[in-house]
Amino acid sequence: MMRKFFLVVTTWLTVSTLFLGSMVMADTYWIDVREADEFATGHHPEAVNIPYESIGERIGEVTGEKHADIRVYCRSGKRSGVAKATLESLGFTQVINEGGVEDVLSKIAAEK
Repeated sequence: MMRKFFLVVTTWLTVSTLFLGSMVMADTYWIDVREADEFATGHHPEAVNIPYESIGERIGEVTGEKHADIRVYCRSGKRSGVAKATLESLGFTQVINEGGVEDVLSKIAAEK
């Protein structure tokens, strides 16, 4: 009887831990790597602005979680490509280059 109890408790704890872990990982961090004046002309509503030259020094302002879902974009995709490479060299594993700001804003409009 005790053995069955511990099996149930262990299973419940494992499932709960996996569920909570997936909830913690659910956040997506949007980073616009253009300059501040470009950011001011329009950006993803959840984005923070960190110019690509500063991404390595300032990523801690957004997250320190190496497996966080990070989306970077710029005007055309070139600077965000550099930012992606920088973040990956620092150990971030889930970085996606979303390309240019127009692509990002078009996706948002299409989802509405």
